[in-house]
Amino acid sequence: MVDIMKKCWTACMLVCFCMAAFAGGRVEYKTMPCRLLQGITEREYTVYLPPDYDTDTQRSYPVLYLLHGGGCSNTDWETYGGLCHLADSLIACGAMERMVIVCPEANKNNMIWFNADHWRYEDFFFREFVPYIESFYRIKKGKSFRSVAGYSMGGGASVVYGVLHPDMFSVVYGMSSYLRSQPLEFLKNDPSAGWRQRLVDEYNPINTIQEGSDGDVDKWRTVHWFIDCGDKDFTYDANADLISAFRRRQIPYGYRVKGGGHDWNYWRPALWDALIYVSRQLRNNLNIR
Repeated sequence: MVDIMKKCWTACMLVCFCMAAFAGGRVEYKTMPCRLLQGITEREYTVYLPPDYDTDTQRSYPVLYLLHGGGCSNTDWETYGGLCHLADSLIACGAMERMVIVCPEANKNNMIWFNADHWRYEDFFFREFVPYIESFYRIKKGKSFRSVAGYSMGGGASVVYGVLHPDMFSVVYGMSSYLRSQPLEFLKNDPSAGWRQRLVDEYNPINTIQEGSDGDVDKWRTVHWFIDCGDKDFTYDANADLISAFRRRQIPYGYRVKGGGHDWNYWRPALWDALIYVSRQLRNNLNIR
């Protein structure tokens, strides 16, 4: 026990030392112009800018799109997930590559990450949001430097976006991903739940992978997939079925089941793992050791 306490104390002191000598990044809450979402002229997002973004103006950065869950907000990754402090800590100790992290808003007005007849959010994301972000900020161009991750409905959307747009993302990291409709108590009094649940089933990535062509499978194999889910999470069975679909189609993946449920006690440490995993793949792409 004494040795364990000494190791923990040493690790804590090392982190504190790193942070004391380290100028951190920052989180900003911004808006961008919007044309593709019905009745919307501006759309909110949150962005994490890494240390030295303002001073090293010749440098460009990889980008991670970090998606939120149902009924949540673009601000939640910072408010509840401690995004800025976590990213700064990992960068300070060399566990994470410096990157721009962007959290889009997909709850306000209509909660869905996909295209509905009256709400073309997928079109907005790929045709407006990503081009705006990657022109407004100094972002490295190309799939090798672009990743997507999220929790709950945002985790499901991350997987769907990777399945439908494998040319866009190097890494897809799903946390507690909501992959198919389930009879959830909190949706019973939601008048918009019906059409949103239908969309979730229409976009079900498990079915898409099972039914995909050999050419589709070849494209999916170019993505680094990582699925992360708690053993007490109501999405557990669907995430296990996704892994079965990957296995049947011989698509490489990473998979972790840890103790926990569908809440921030799980997603905070999952974000830690996601940032390290994305960084590891970036280093492989750049042949950095």
